[in-house]
Amino acid sequence: MRTLIVHAHPEPRSLNGTLKDIAVTTLREAGHEVQVSDLYAMRWRATVDADDFGEPSDPLRVAADSGRAYDTGTLSADIAAEQEKLRWADTVIFQFPLWWYSMPAILKGWFDRVFTYHFAYGVGEHSDTRYGDRYGEGTLAGKRAMLSVTIGGREPHYSDRGINGPIDDLLFPIQHGILYYPGMDVLPPFTIYGTDRISPEDVTDAAKAWEQRLLTIEQTDPIAFRTQNGGDYEMPALRLREGLEPKGRTGFGIHIHA
Repeated sequence: MRTLIVHAHPEPRSLNGTLKDIAVTTLREAGHEVQVSDLYAMRWRATVDADDFGEPSDPLRVAADSGRAYDTGTLSADIAAEQEKLRWADTVIFQFPLWWYSMPAILKGWFDRVFTYHFAYGVGEHSDTRYGDRYGEGTLAGKRAMLSVTIGGREPHYSDRGINGPIDDLLFPIQHGILYYPGMDVLPPFTIYGTDRISPEDVTDAAKAWEQRLLTIEQTDPIAFRTQNGGDYEMPALRLREGLEPKGRTGFGIHIHA
């Protein structure tokens, strides 16, 4: 297995840094190939601008210009390098802390810049019966992705009745809207709660659980998101057909098979 780890935390000695290091060591010792994109160490530029696209249009049109630059091989070198890592990888692990209910800005900027038009979206037939190759299909289909997320709050705060909302709902825009959109199979996330007050013993337990998760990653079933073009959605409205939602399930959960 070839694994890319995209790491987003500014402190190498943080829990996130430790989990990243454990992943590298565990996977390599198990015979896998590993590459790491340590975004803070790389001083990754998080903002999209005209310099990303060679000779952009005037005025700048981010989607169209990114697609043209991708097609002509004129994307900036840092973007092209990350896209090449994604082509190489079978599995991509995203290691980051949950900050303000989402990912750190530097990681969002990685997606904004690397997931360009024609590379991660804007592919396939667009018609009244098919709205492109996405949500289960697309350029990254066949690859697997997993989030490894540290969370400062306690686990009950992120439960079905927790004040912060269910963690599956908070991660849905990332797992479904970013990773599944271009076709990646998304594995259930690895989450560690209460990290603001974590003890050394808790870190040891978390490290063991993380190692076990990594060693079974190839046997882990992905989240059963519904495919866009598999017949579950009305076209061209892209609304889930009546009667397909699991009993008692609402919101984001209706887009997952029972």
